Amino acid sequence: MCLALPVEVMELVAGDKAIVDLGGVRKEISLALLDDVKVGDYVILHVGYALSKLDPEEAAATLALFAQLNASGAAQSESEQTGNAGAGTQ
Repeated sequence: MCLALPVEVMELVAGDKAIVDLGGVRKEISLALLDDVKVGDYVILHVGYALSKLDPEEAAATLALFAQLNASGAAQSESEQTGNAGAGTQ
């Protein structure tokens, strides 16, 4: 399965590179496939390359969905751990 993520460009660096914010993690990526990327733009990131620019509203909506999925997964994991805590004891 392939996954591309929206990320915000935080800094432009030499050689068609940029520093982006990926959920609080800063990562250097390649901008070699895109023109006219500016600080504050959102791009779609896949395997270290920015593939396309993304509308800020669409990026925000997508990131909110990822946050919701993360929260849902964390709640489910916690529920499973709590439910299994008493398993095997009688």
